[in-house]
Amino acid sequence: MTSERALNSPVDAVTRAYAALSAYADPALFISVKPEAAALAEAAALEATGPAGRPLYGKVFAVKDNIDVEGLETTAACPAFSYRPLKSSVVVQKLVDAGAIVLGKTNLDQFATGLVGVRSPYGVPRNALRADLIPGGSSSGSAVAVAAGIVDFSLGTDTAGSGRIPAGMNGIVGVKPTLGLLSATGMVPACRTLDTISIFARDMELAIAAAAAASGYDDADAYSRRLPTPTLGGVPKKFTVGVPRPAQRKFFGDSAAETAYAADLERLVALGATIRELDFEPLHAVARLLYEGPWVAERYAATKPLIETNPEAFFPVTRKIIGGATGLTAVAAFEATYKLADLRRQTLPMLQSVDCLAVPTVPRMYTVAELEADPIVLNSNLGSYTNFVNLLDLAAISVPVGTRSDGLPSSLTLIGPATSDGYLASIGAALMGTAPALPLRAAAGRIELAVVGAHLGGLPLNPELTGLGATFVREVETLPDYKLFALPNTTPAKPGLLRVGAGTGAPIKAEIWALDAAGFGSFVSKIPAPLGIGTIGFGDGTAAKGFLVEAEAVRGAEDISTSGGWKAYLEGK
Repeated sequence: MTSERALNSPVDAVTRAYAALSAYADPALFISVKPEAAALAEAAALEATGPAGRPLYGKVFAVKDNIDVEGLETTAACPAFSYRPLKSSVVVQKLVDAGAIVLGKTNLDQFATGLVGVRSPYGVPRNALRADLIPGGSSSGSAVAVAAGIVDFSLGTDTAGSGRIPAGMNGIVGVKPTLGLLSATGMVPACRTLDTISIFARDMELAIAAAAAASGYDDADAYSRRLPTPTLGGVPKKFTVGVPRPAQRKFFGDSAAETAYAADLERLVALGATIRELDFEPLHAVARLLYEGPWVAERYAATKPLIETNPEAFFPVTRKIIGGATGLTAVAAFEATYKLADLRRQTLPMLQSVDCLAVPTVPRMYTVAELEADPIVLNSNLGSYTNFVNLLDLAAISVPVGTRSDGLPSSLTLIGPATSDGYLASIGAALMGTAPALPLRAAAGRIELAVVGAHLGGLPLNPELTGLGATFVREVETLPDYKLFALPNTTPAKPGLLRVGAGTGAPIKAEIWALDAAGFGSFVSKIPAPLGIGTIGFGDGTAAKGFLVEAEAVRGAEDISTSGGWKAYLEGK
């Protein structure tokens, strides 16, 4: 057997995974494990047909035990609830079709209720970094299985941070996708209006490859949406990142976390980020709604048949939390819905003023002993920077960035508007030092778009691009066949690029972004006069669709071509 085959063989990958599981020796990690012989048979069949058309060929993954896998029971960490599904969930089946192999079902906070990972009758999965620490929840076993090197990636779920807190607690990547990107068919709901399947991996490239393979519209899921497939790209040289004001940063006495967060922000600055301090109180107000408001009633609805007939089947803390919904009224639900709508409106300008947010994933690294002493309050503390994300329909990715003074990993969560998954992942990959070399051209199936003004990275209209799933490709300069004008009476301020003839203009800096066909069509349909889309030529010999302006619109406008580009012009004003 050659070393190349050893690395790429599905049979060898499965063999290594079961050996690693045995060596880790934690009976609380998995609730059920596929028989090794069955997994090896799947791997052999996969190997016989080869990797063609299978982007996840030979990757081994684990599945949180509130997501259906054919042949394995689904328990949601409650034995009395368990059932054997007739088929796998839509997402699991997509991953298997992409060449991945399921190892088993992982432990979780019962009914995905908690951010701590200790609320399960099957025990507490051992944190992969330090045994006295909580593993984080609710996707505890899924995160640990990846961090311990047992599987290549895993599936969790995320309602309030369950796909991010365990990632931060174990030093790995955690992707909370845009709601509706991944089908929820075959997933036991916690809060059906907020839940999404999430993904854990040790590197960003695999995490996004798994998200891409698992994504797609599902007519059977009422919350599924037709969204762009996330892809990795480069990072603009300049972008703006929103962070909490210093007085609003919550670390609950963890000075190592506070120091690490400051250092992680400096890494963002080194990538080209401008840090903008924001008033986070409206976001914290949204976060408080999740458990202090009526959304807990969704958890009651999801478990209603069992909690009303056999409440003793529930883990005590879980029963207390979910049972609290019986005191809620329809009036309270509507009042909270109105309050959330007000807060969404209040936070929108703030979110639109930056390209993304960057917050601590875990405000404090709690131990199991600390959680036992105060399970409710400390769980709430962990959600300080996670709970608002789902309620505001945002995308988020937890990224291991640096190392704390105590040797534990530090972790940032990057947060952006719905469909910004690929953009956030690209910044995250660069933070991890594993960003791919900037591609010369967009990936197959995506359309290049050149921007020269307010849609440049870090400028006010760039979120219109990232919101459609656009990823940055490269910086370019136009041929000297164009002139750039500052258009009067535009908000926000915009330039116009005008073709003037071969060699009679100046090279103008531009950025190339890439969108899928649907995103490109949606973007172009909203371009207002006097701007339009034409084909622009660049000094590197390439060409792309991009913004051009009508000649009539620049009569009397200031010619700013000598600045070399819109950003340089703004900086020189």
